[in-house]
Amino acid sequence: MEQNRPWYKHYADFTPQEINPDNYQSLLSLFNEAFGKFSDKIAYENMGGKLTYSEVEVQSKRFASYLQNECGMEKGDRIAIQMPNCLQYPIAMIGAIRAGCVVVNTNPLYTEREMLHQFTDAEVKTVVIVANFADKLENIKDKVPTLKNIITTELGDMLTFPKNLIVNAVVKHIKKMVPTYNLPSAVKFKDVLTMGAEKPYNEPDLKGDDYAFLQYTGGTTGVAKGAILSHRNIVANLEQSNAWLKGVLTEGEEIVITALPLYHIFALTVNCMTMMKIGARNILITNPRDMNAFLKEMSKYKFSIVTGVNTLFNGMLNHKKFADMDFTNLKVTIGGGMAVQMTVAKRWEDVTGCTLAEGYGLTETSPVVCVHRLDSPKIGTIGLPYPSTDVKIMSDEGKEVGIGDVGELCVKGPQVMQGYWKREEDTKDTFFPDGWLRTGDIATMDHHGYFKIVDRKKDMILVSGFNVYPNEVEEVLISNDKVLECAVIGVPDNKSTEAVKCFVVKKDQHLTSDELKEYCKRNLAGYKVPKHYEFRTELPKTNVGKILRRTLKEEEMERFKQAIH
Repeated sequence: MEQNRPWYKHYADFTPQEINPDNYQSLLSLFNEAFGKFSDKIAYENMGGKLTYSEVEVQSKRFASYLQNECGMEKGDRIAIQMPNCLQYPIAMIGAIRAGCVVVNTNPLYTEREMLHQFTDAEVKTVVIVANFADKLENIKDKVPTLKNIITTELGDMLTFPKNLIVNAVVKHIKKMVPTYNLPSAVKFKDVLTMGAEKPYNEPDLKGDDYAFLQYTGGTTGVAKGAILSHRNIVANLEQSNAWLKGVLTEGEEIVITALPLYHIFALTVNCMTMMKIGARNILITNPRDMNAFLKEMSKYKFSIVTGVNTLFNGMLNHKKFADMDFTNLKVTIGGGMAVQMTVAKRWEDVTGCTLAEGYGLTETSPVVCVHRLDSPKIGTIGLPYPSTDVKIMSDEGKEVGIGDVGELCVKGPQVMQGYWKREEDTKDTFFPDGWLRTGDIATMDHHGYFKIVDRKKDMILVSGFNVYPNEVEEVLISNDKVLECAVIGVPDNKSTEAVKCFVVKKDQHLTSDELKEYCKRNLAGYKVPKHYEFRTELPKTNVGKILRRTLKEEEMERFKQAIH
């Protein structure tokens, strides 16, 4: 077996080759274990408010009771949670799971159209939403035939008096972040907890194959689809993560900075539930885009774990106050969600003294597939596959390619989803007939079992018959000291089918396109050098800070259509 899994030889001494995905019957068992072991320790902290593990147990149980007794939620019913990082999120998410519900995590930045699609597609029965976005729900609620219950909350609701009143007043009246809305049937979150305490909670009989999350994905390539993640899928990934981290982290002592939103699969599994299993203290950052406020909050703690995406790490490194922070306790930094650029990884280690380990995963894999060894990351790769995970590089026909050859990265393991919700054809297209999940990422594997992502299959640029991978060009661009951020796409070209175009945010305003082109010529083969250069003050990004090449591509295609007409 090791012959087919060369990465085993490069595991840390404490990392097992296999994990038991049935170690817990369901997430309920894991939650109950954490509540018992770490009851007096702080579980979540946000805007000065704190919740211990025992408080999370009590409040989530009340939330579950309300869903069962007042909302008529039964095992398998879907509940949408639409909120940024705040103390209400873990109460609602854990409470929903404890009621036997299936959680449909919803991006607070969704438009009405996107909300309507997701709520209708998932057939949600209950929605929990922050008041900031309730006006959008008002406009679509009557178009969602299955929607029966609405729970609203304000950002400061779980903070202690008088801070809860102050935060809610500032958000509503000073920052004007809560548009007027009218949802007469909605029940307030705090009232839900009060009513839930008055009725009995009945723990459902959940098994590993029961659904835990409908995690929507694919919005960047088409209509968003719900990846069905079972209790066993999530438990498997938690066990895999725990096996990877156990030689580095100490139960009940770690402090993790959670700037990525918990509704995103990366933070949901890695920050929220993996850290819950080891009794960590989770510092929830509501708005990491406000870098001044984020770093001010971060500086209050002797944090030991930081997770994020490349753009977040880059933004932190380029803030004048970041280098002055205390990194003495920092043990683990993990980047995911998008490629971590080598320049950013090297700068992070120089400033913090902690290596930035890149992980790789997908919503469809709960999410982690590969990650660096934390003690000796191989920069420029996505590391080694997790225990109990098989990874192959395959041709379009489903044949395994040779060592070092380029192909599509494919995965098998207990963390791989059950399929897409109500989408049999999409599910069929995403798997080879023998069960390998097709990731859509182009990659290679070396002799040691380390994998390297070349690029997204759909983002590859064809220049005169040559494949150009945007990641490679972006790596060169960002290595220029005068470049803050960049994105690369292919645009139509009469001579070469496609031409390379780059979008750049300057760090040094004196940077010119000619200067940048010369820099690229020194570092890239001619056909890879961008033909077009466009400077911008910012680039379009997802809610977690991942640069949206798709949006740039759509803008260019619209411009191209207008030009030919």
